[in-house]
Amino acid sequence: MPKPVDLDHTADIARITINRPDSLNALTKETIEALSDALDRTQDARAVTITGAGDEAFIAGADIGYMQDLSTTEAYEFAKIGHDKVMRKIAGHPAPVIAAINGYAFGGGCEVALACDLRVASENATIGQPELDVGIIPSWGGIQRLARLVGDERARRMVFFSQRLSAKEALEVGLVGEVVAQEELDERVRTLAEDLADRPKIALQAAKEAFTRVHEAPLSAGLAYEQRLWSGLFGTHDQREGMAAFVEKRDPIFE
Repeated sequence: MPKPVDLDHTADIARITINRPDSLNALTKETIEALSDALDRTQDARAVTITGAGDEAFIAGADIGYMQDLSTTEAYEFAKIGHDKVMRKIAGHPAPVIAAINGYAFGGGCEVALACDLRVASENATIGQPELDVGIIPSWGGIQRLARLVGDERARRMVFFSQRLSAKEALEVGLVGEVVAQEELDERVRTLAEDLADRPKIALQAAKEAFTRVHEAPLSAGLAYEQRLWSGLFGTHDQREGMAAFVEKRDPIFE
């Protein structure tokens, strides 16, 4: 049996692929555990990408066949596993994480994309939180992150009516950052990852930390945290080198 998640970690860039194309890369408990392990093994990467195998789906959601007979207790545990082992690890990963959305991104798949730092979609991608169609609601941060990203009204409409957005529509509402042709997706995401890997690592990590506080704390607390992160970068190699290179009108050589 093929592994449910493939990891290609070379140099500074890690590529994670959900490898269940026959099931549209739906997330089972086993797949979640494998994805969690892959995220743990990429903590030293400078950029991480996540995509789905095949041409149809990024991640079509959590496996409904697995979920349909869960008890309330079992459902709570499944939700907790998704939060703790995947969504929080993506959002809290030291490196920027890019979602390469190459097809359907529904339910848990949309939530994986929402937990990422950047989202690039192919022209044939379709994105949504259609959980109400099967009598449930998003459970892995879909409502919380979606509302913060696209606004309350748009998020409510997407969830209440199980709206599925085309790649173009997702771009228009800010759900994804850019849309490219299907055959150009891998190369575009690779270029973004390489560009991120060339950025000053410690400063980039600090920037990501500061962004997480935008939605997790009052403005005053977020501003104070951002100030502490900023000042803590002074004295690092990359800060010294970056500013010296600027003054000397040359390209910096970051760690």
